[in-house]
Amino acid sequence: MQRIKPIWLIIFVIAISPLVLMAQQDIGVWATAQNQVNIRAAPNIEGELLGQMEIGLVYPIVGRSELFPWVLIANPSTQQPIGWVFRDIVQIEGNLQTVPFSTITITNNPPTAIPTAAQPTQQAVQQNTPLQSSPIPSSTAVFTVAGTVQGEVNVRYGPGTNYPRVGVAQAGDRFQIIAWHTQLPWLQIRYDDSPTNEAWLLIDLLDIEGDIYTLPAISTTNFNLPTLTPTPSVVQSSTQNRESVPLSAGFVALGNQIWQRLLQMGFDPQTSQFASLFLIDLQTGEAMSFGGNIAYRGTSVNKITILATLYQYLDVPPTPSIATDIANTMICSENSATNRLLGVIGDGDEWQGAQNVTTFLNDLGLNNSFLLAPYTVDPENPPIAPYPIAVPQTEADQQRANPELYNQLTVEDMGWVLSAIYQCAYEETGPLIADFPPGTFEPRECRQMVHVMSNNTVDALLKTGVPADTRVAHKHGWVDDTHTNAGIFFTPGGDYVLSMAFHSTQLDATGERYLSFANTLPAFAETSRSVYNYFNPTAPMLSIREGFIPEAASCNFAGTPLTVDLQQFIWDE
Repeated sequence: MQRIKPIWLIIFVIAISPLVLMAQQDIGVWATAQNQVNIRAAPNIEGELLGQMEIGLVYPIVGRSELFPWVLIANPSTQQPIGWVFRDIVQIEGNLQTVPFSTITITNNPPTAIPTAAQPTQQAVQQNTPLQSSPIPSSTAVFTVAGTVQGEVNVRYGPGTNYPRVGVAQAGDRFQIIAWHTQLPWLQIRYDDSPTNEAWLLIDLLDIEGDIYTLPAISTTNFNLPTLTPTPSVVQSSTQNRESVPLSAGFVALGNQIWQRLLQMGFDPQTSQFASLFLIDLQTGEAMSFGGNIAYRGTSVNKITILATLYQYLDVPPTPSIATDIANTMICSENSATNRLLGVIGDGDEWQGAQNVTTFLNDLGLNNSFLLAPYTVDPENPPIAPYPIAVPQTEADQQRANPELYNQLTVEDMGWVLSAIYQCAYEETGPLIADFPPGTFEPRECRQMVHVMSNNTVDALLKTGVPADTRVAHKHGWVDDTHTNAGIFFTPGGDYVLSMAFHSTQLDATGERYLSFANTLPAFAETSRSVYNYFNPTAPMLSIREGFIPEAASCNFAGTPLTVDLQQFIWDE
């Protein structure tokens, strides 16, 4: 089996350009723009606009204002000063305190001294994919002065990045500007989601209509603002068919730790890239989630539900062909094998089989996930419904993550299905035993489900956050804009179910939504490592593993010992 270096490591190495390396070696303090940043002749917003920083280019910092948060940058080639930029909106490397104070005004800047500003990819992305965000004025509303956001930006409680965020605005959002700050490049806007109905945006991130200097001027830097009520990140999770178990302080602390780390890694529910998580302690029954109300594309992780529904309809051991299709569905994610299993569930009708999967979920009290159609085998010829099929309107958010019409899941529902399989297999209790007619599910059948998922050959995603010899019964699934993984973890310190999904609304160069594995693979792994260490504090994982993904062409389980196992109802583990 070919081992593949971690995707995020490969991309990281390629991304370090010679220019960055040179700058780090030769320059003591430098600035880099991550978004559009104006360069001005003087350290204030009234200074003449000379141009814009080129995104990603490293600029030497050769001076700083003694009174205001502005820095003087130089041309990377000539080292000559080219203008002032606001300190809070650039990334600064090095010790700024070593830079001398300066009061110069740039008056003779030649046109070629400032690199031509490149439109940020982020801006181009967001202009085509507005998210549901805080209520904003209509783009056609008439204001004396208004500003239109150029890209995804934070809306702040006060005029500075040290103030908490009260929301996120997307490209094209238009706001009424109500005041300007005399010392800082921030504008006050009307914002309904703020406790004061007011908030602040950086002037450089807005296309402005009208004259801001006709508005009230604000000079104070001390704002007596009401305390913000923090939005809870982690919530207790339950189903209609199960009583919730109160969460312990330690379990909540674990959830908050994971939440904060994901925010630091760039997965923020108020932005274009976000994540959802479900976790249940299979010993205590404590279950928590965040983003559990977001519906994602079903991907191959919904095949966990297909597997469980299949055993609902199997009254005899699987035939060799069905056993092979089970393995190829759950390990190889082969859609043609999956559809044949749907045919078994639907008594020869794949479409009916899919709808029977949805009925199974509903019987468990899981109403935010569903499957209504077979999986696509040929993208050029997707399956066409032979009769009208109504798409459920669930209590989940069915817009945020761009879910498919006929195949949707939430991390909570997938986690609860795995929990039910575990309870059936090892405790001989739970909803698969209690909520279905006697004999529908037997513990040995549930152990077979766990057995096939434990043979998953994908050693990546959540698996790389636990030791290599840890038994993990999991299912993976990903498409261009959504990456998902859910599994049962058997560890010395306790067993648990962990289910995660990641999504991005960003667009690639072809205009398609795209989520980078360079971002999600370490996020999967680090989250999994935190959970493992919570359950195993005396023998923690000190770092994530490399992991690997096998070649798809080599995946076929026909005639293997695994399929023999699946044909034996007497088989046990």
